[in-house]
Formats: sequence, structure tokens, C-alpha cells
Amino acid sequence: MMKGLGGMADMAKMMKAAQDMQGKMAQLQEDLKSITVTGESGAGLVKATSTAKGELTALDIDPSIFNSDDKEVVEDLILAAIKDAQVKAEARAKEEMGKLTEAMGLPRDMNLPF
Repeated sequence: MMKGLGGMADMAKMMKAAQDMQGKMAQLQEDLKSITVTGESGAGLVKATSTAKGELTALDIDPSIFNSDDKEVVEDLILAAIKDAQVKAEARAKEEMGKLTEAMGLPRDMNLPF
């Protein structure tokens, strides 16, 4: 008869663990909003800063590139810097998620819903 109660205790532990994970995931989502990465192009002539969530927060353009009559080159450099920031943001988010899953005793590469 007591065996059934043991099952209930295990279920309670699982529910608590799920709630803990949910809380940690929510905190991670908040943390990703404050972690920033910087992508660049043109050997640093254009820099794009983004949160780890992928929100572009700043764009820094070296004035020297405006001396060119080639508007398309400038636009390409800006797009390249933004894309670089997006790639770095995604990598950083995965890194932070990996730290969280590892800390919880789960495989680092486990894909949890974001």
C-alpha cells in the first residue's frame, strides 16, 4: 500500500523540478535581453550591437566610409555587420542555454523550447 505514496512523492519531485526549470528558463529569457554582442564588417568600420535575444540596439559607422561615392558598399557593410551580430546573438543564446541545461544535470546540447 505504501508503494503508491512513493509514486506520489516522485511525481511531486518531478513537478517541483519542472517548476524550477520553468523559473530558470524565464530568468534566462530576461538575462538574454541584457547580454549584448557586437557584430562587425569592413574590418570594424561598421559595428552592430544586438542583445542575445537578437534585438539590434546600436549601429556604429566609421565616418571614413562615407567618403566613398559607392552607396551600395556602405549598405552591404551595414547589412554584413547586422548579420554578424545576429549570428553572434544566436550563438550566445545557445551558449547561455547550454549553461542552464548543464547546471540542471541535462545534456548541454538539449534543445529546450525557447
